[in-house]
Amino acid sequence: MAIEFDDTERSLSDTLAGMIASIRGNTITLRELMIEIGEHGFLLLCALLTLPFLIPVSIPGVSTVFGAAIILISLAITLNRLPWLPQRILDRQIETEKLVPTLQKGAALVSKLDRYVRPRLHFLTQGAVMSRFNGLMIMAGGVLLMFPLGLIPLSNTLPGIAILLLSLGIIQRDGLMVAGGYLFLVATTVYFTVLAYAAFAAGQGLSQFFVS
Repeated sequence: MAIEFDDTERSLSDTLAGMIASIRGNTITLRELMIEIGEHGFLLLCALLTLPFLIPVSIPGVSTVFGAAIILISLAITLNRLPWLPQRILDRQIETEKLVPTLQKGAALVSKLDRYVRPRLHFLTQGAVMSRFNGLMIMAGGVLLMFPLGLIPLSNTLPGIAILLLSLGIIQRDGLMVAGGYLFLVATTVYFTVLAYAAFAAGQGLSQFFVS
């Protein structure tokens, strides 16, 4: 089922408040929730998945799982569709009596975030072309996050910060924050290139040592 996301002009807290107000009945499915929360919710999930990596060295293995999740979510954002999930998960019934209070607490916390970012540099966040491009940039960050370099300082932190800035910047139409995400993606690429060259040079040196 192809479902297009709505525009993201509203603040994230307003999006959450609208979603909470729309919940009716005793149960709701994950599919219905995803349709209501749309792109904002997926971007927020991307941001949350980066939190374990905002330290110089992250836990090995976690980056592969979280990076894969970020790639799937960013693919959905790029294609302007819901991400693929098994039907039994999408149609699982969730009790609204427990869900709504939890969402209300989350919305209250998110409302504090709205104070620190604001719409600016609109050309980096508005329009279908930039939406798809930014989705691809988050995907690129997810790919970089999946590299098995968890024990090397900053190898997960740099792409994690890039994804975090891109996700929050797109949510709040803050082009300056999105530009910061681009910058960290470039920094990550340069850093990984230097690491690859250093590893290659070290390998060449060892081979010459043993040959001689």
